[in-house]
Amino acid sequence: MKTSQLAAVSAAFIAVGTLVSPRALAQTTPTIPVGNLTAYPTVVQTGTKPKLTWDISYPSIVQNFVTITQPGTVTPKQNLVCDVRILGLGVTSMSNNVITYYRTRGQWKYNGSSSWADIYDGKQTDTIVQQQGIVKSNIAVTKDKAMNFAGQYYNSSWQTQYTSTSGLPYNVRALVSGDVCPNNIPDYNAPSLESFLKPYLDSAHKVKIGPMDVIIIMELTHTDTTNIGYDLQDLVMLITFRKP
Repeated sequence: MKTSQLAAVSAAFIAVGTLVSPRALAQTTPTIPVGNLTAYPTVVQTGTKPKLTWDISYPSIVQNFVTITQPGTVTPKQNLVCDVRILGLGVTSMSNNVITYYRTRGQWKYNGSSSWADIYDGKQTDTIVQQQGIVKSNIAVTKDKAMNFAGQYYNSSWQTQYTSTSGLPYNVRALVSGDVCPNNIPDYNAPSLESFLKPYLDSAHKVKIGPMDVIIIMELTHTDTTNIGYDLQDLVMLITFRKP
């Protein structure tokens, strides 16, 4: 959970209804080997043997298709297509038991662009965010052209923009399935872990997403990594890649 630097109390995520996991919706490749076995001929006489042919498809993993350069640059190894979901926007404050959700925007540069383009600009209370719906779909990304990500929130004016190309303390990071989360992210059972992020972590503090997914996590309100507010939950995006 996260508050702005001006606020002292964190706010909880408000869940609306029961939703199908976007991790399941985003899954585009098998997670286990699949295949078939054929025999020729299909009818044989006693004492003869058919020829058996195996056809096995092994699951793809995103590391075969993109290179992750820490902390958060993603570079396609071939031309790909991607979809983007906003999993959650966690900058909030509370006054007199009233929660304020701050407008937050995620941005990116890709395909050699030199300027930042908006991925999404809105609040945690927006329907598409609460449903973790796709905000960018069928985006073609080019081989060897780096994808970088940025975020910031609005409080009277746009606050500091943090990017995946910024130096320490690395406020924008990219993780894939099986990665161990940064220690700044609360443990799976910690009350300070945002509800929108919990389905994407396991009890071992590892990332649990699809094999062709990359999760982008951002800290937008703090730079002191020892501060309890530095928890990398201010803006969380899920990028799902596939072949064109």
